[in-house]
Amino acid sequence: MIILKILNNNVAVTQDKLGQEVIVMGKGIAYQKRIGDALDEQSIDKIYSLSTKEAFIKFQELLTEIPLDYFDVADRIINFAKITLGKKLNDSVYISLSDHIFSTVNRFKDGISLKNALLWDIKRFYADEFKVGLKALQFIKESFDIQFPEDEAGFLALHIVNAENRQESQDIYRVTKIIQEISDIVRYYFQIEFDEQSVAFYRFITHLKFFAQRLISGNLHENESDQDLLDVIKGKHQNAYRCVGKIETYIKNNYNYSLTSEEKLYLTVHIQRVVYKTRS
Repeated sequence: MIILKILNNNVAVTQDKLGQEVIVMGKGIAYQKRIGDALDEQSIDKIYSLSTKEAFIKFQELLTEIPLDYFDVADRIINFAKITLGKKLNDSVYISLSDHIFSTVNRFKDGISLKNALLWDIKRFYADEFKVGLKALQFIKESFDIQFPEDEAGFLALHIVNAENRQESQDIYRVTKIIQEISDIVRYYFQIEFDEQSVAFYRFITHLKFFAQRLISGNLHENESDQDLLDVIKGKHQNAYRCVGKIETYIKNNYNYSLTSEEKLYLTVHIQRVVYKTRS
């Protein structure tokens, strides 16, 4: 392998046997080397071959800005996720996850810790990915001696979720269309314009995104154990529940699917929150 570009003493750009550019890492592999020199292949610990030119360039940029420790822990998390979930992940997760961990650790050192407004939804709808997030906290603790709360496990889980979802443009359009249709029903029913900067709106739209993705994929489920709680919620938030009835009719007529008790419960809660926050 011949060095095409040196990013630092431990990272270089070269070509694999097929002539494709790859990034290689290894302790001191580029130390006192120049472009055109041969690499000691026995010293290479990791080889990264990203699928798009844009991702490849971005990865190179990050490697010049972020210490290798962060890429190492991100690599451990990604490998654990692949084995645990049994799924292929988009190459871009190496970039997004390394950058996220680096930024989060730096914020923590500055005394800043962010709450995850979506933790409730992530735990419920992405339970397997959330378990990966919890394991990731252990890897981060081992590498940087920092113990993050569950909020951070939720953020890490979302990076894995996003790396799983390599949707075709048609599916992305359908998800967006469903989100827009349901949010329009709520907007017209309550005659309001949402405060799109509010956390409540962000939670509401994210919940709709999760629902739309499951509706399209057919990964829908019933949990009748929530019926008693639904009865309490619909009594407490009657107007929001009536709005859910409008949504239920629309989804049934247009997508041939009947909302479960669980889905009606969560929709009622999210609608109540977003309407209350908007009006207040």
